[in-house]
Amino acid sequence: VQLQASGGGLVQPGGSLRLACTASGRTLSTATMSWFRQAPGKEREFVAALRRGTMTSYSASVKGRFTISKDNAKNTAYLQMSSLIPEDTAVYYCALGSDRLITSSLSLKDKYDSWGQGTLVTVSS
Repeated sequence: VQLQASGGGLVQPGGSLRLACTASGRTLSTATMSWFRQAPGKEREFVAALRRGTMTSYSASVKGRFTISKDNAKNTAYLQMSSLIPEDTAVYYCALGSDRLITSSLSLKDKYDSWGQGTLVTVSS
């Protein structure tokens, strides 16, 4: 299984950016797809997850600003990020896990089988 993350870049505060994660070797329709991020000097943290096609979960810090979605035909997941703030600056990683992950397990990195290489998002004026 390979995950290819893309879409990162430099954006001004208040701006928007869409990340993509394309999977090969495994279909997203039977998996949990999540996004994590890691800021400099900090632990990797959970951002958002999409389970069983429609069940979404978000961390408190991004809820209402970020939206996770997927396109089964393209086997690609997306993270639409809006109202970005400097604290969103991080390397963003996509991760694939079982579609049976429960809510309390979504933030646990060892529950995921595959990880993308990461894409850098910098929010700065």
